[in-house]
Amino acid sequence: MSKKGIFIPIEVSARHLHLSAAHYNKLFGEKAKMHLLRPVSQPGQFVTRETVAISTKKGSFSQVRIVGPCRPQTQFELTKTDARSLGIDPPLKRSGLVPQQGETLILKGPQGLVRLRGGAIIAQRHIHASTQDARKYGLKKNKIVRIEVSGERGGVFENVIVRVHPKFKWAFHLDTDEANAFGISGNTKGRLL
Repeated sequence: MSKKGIFIPIEVSARHLHLSAAHYNKLFGEKAKMHLLRPVSQPGQFVTRETVAISTKKGSFSQVRIVGPCRPQTQFELTKTDARSLGIDPPLKRSGLVPQQGETLILKGPQGLVRLRGGAIIAQRHIHASTQDARKYGLKKNKIVRIEVSGERGGVFENVIVRVHPKFKWAFHLDTDEANAFGISGNTKGRLL
């Protein structure tokens, strides 16, 4: 099928943290469970009521939301603006590719501290596509595409990576810096080019 006229809902991600089970237990206690604040669009994923303080030598954020469930590795996703506030320079990476090098982050929860070496990324903008949607629109895992956004500050997002999984829900994810630069809010959709 031609990509002309294919519109994708845009979802904006603020800074958030994915925790490994070991780190979650260290921060919140051995028997602590995650408590749902609200689901996110991708099936099985949710924002927790629990938050963590994150600090570096140069700055801090007091209440960083956790996105559950627990992951194999702890990862802090933030914007370039957030990184400047913390005085760090994390790499631009696909979510899930956790750097092992980088500045030390101190994670503080109600029951303990975690010193995390590396682990911070600026998430590469991406499309979530189910296997069925990917097939339908001729998309392949890790393919790089372009997305056009209309409006007063509209333009084209380059270097959008395609992520494919049978359970993914059709969505274009970018961070708050990117959304603000393009004036994106509400129920905006992007057109696949």
